[in-house]
This record gives sequence, C-alpha cells and structure tokens, in this order.
Amino acid sequence: MQRGCFIVVEGGEGAGKSTMAAEIVAYLRERGVSDDAIVRTREPGGTPIAEDIRKILKDIRKDDCLCPEAELLLMYAARVQLVKTVIMPALEAGKYVVGDRHDLSTLAYQGGGRGISRELIRSIRDAVLGDFYPDLTILMDIPPEKGLLRAGKRGELDRFEQEDRDFFERVRKVFLDEYEQHPDRIALVRADQDFAAVRADIRTILESKCIAG
Repeated sequence: MQRGCFIVVEGGEGAGKSTMAAEIVAYLRERGVSDDAIVRTREPGGTPIAEDIRKILKDIRKDDCLCPEAELLLMYAARVQLVKTVIMPALEAGKYVVGDRHDLSTLAYQGGGRGISRELIRSIRDAVLGDFYPDLTILMDIPPEKGLLRAGKRGELDRFEQEDRDFFERVRKVFLDEYEQHPDRIALVRADQDFAAVRADIRTILESKCIAG
C-alpha cells in the first residue's frame, strides 16, 4: 500500500490556520479523496492524553508558572503521542493527514519566543521523532499586529495569545528563517490577504505538489 501524505498548516496567532486546514480537506474531497481517507489533527492535542496536555499548556494559571523547559517537554510529549498513535498509523494506511500545527511551531514558539536554543529543541526532536517530517508544510505568514488583532476578536485569549508583540516578532522570525532554509518542504502564503486570495494560493501550492492530483 502506498504511504499517505502529511500536510501541515503553520503560522502565528490569527493567521487562519484552522480555516485553511478545512480548505485543504475540501480540496482533497473535490479530487475524490473519501472522508475516511482524511484525518484532521491539531497540536498540541489530537488524542485524549495530548488533549489533557493541551489544557495544561493553554490554560492561564495564576497560582503557578510553567517554565520554558517544562513547556517544551510537554509539547513533545503531546506530539509523540499523536504521531505514534494517530499520524503514523494513518499514513501507513495510505491516508491524508491534515495537521493544524506540528514541529515547526515548537522551533518558533519555544525557540524564538521563549529563547530556548534551537540545538536543544532539535536534539529532543531527533531523539523522539527521528527522521519523521511532514510531506508539506504551508506557512501562513502574517505580521503580529494584524494576527493578534484577529485573535482578539475570537474572545478570551489563552496563555500564548497573551504574550507581548516582541514575543510574536521573534516567533515570526524563526518561522521565516526556517522557510528560507527549507523551501523544498515549506511553502509560504501571505495570510493577510483576503480569504479568496489565500485560498487560491494554497490550492496552487497543493496542485504544484501533485496532492491528490
């Protein structure tokens, strides 16, 4: 059986990742991929254990402070659980997996945002995930001031969304640095365009990669 395809949507707050992940699913359906051959994931989360970890990472706790290194390890605990129990089995069964965030977010948020060395992050990543990477990462790039304005309209902000603008400038820089270093597997989309333009750009990327073509 042919291995499936892992497509990830990445980006900062308010970039429209979840909306565009749904558009990718719609694209796959239009090209004849059945619903039972498409798996949606989100990170952190995606399994019962990983969703419990997500609550710890996202909730704002006034009685405790989660240190950056603990945050990093929790991110990988949730990710390994998802990869080993959901993503890999789906790919081995020939399915498409469409993910809302994956490993690139850890380099950006815990590396750029929190200031943890990328070397440490990569050493942990290599130890627990080895050579496992998405087949295609679509990076939704948006200036932090625009993205945070969008995120604020969704309602109460989580622990990450309450960080200051400098934090998100550092996050964005790492995202863009990684895109420049790996244009073979990361595609860039300007997320501050109107919906129709973003949607068209993503479909062009999918078609150029022969996704469900």
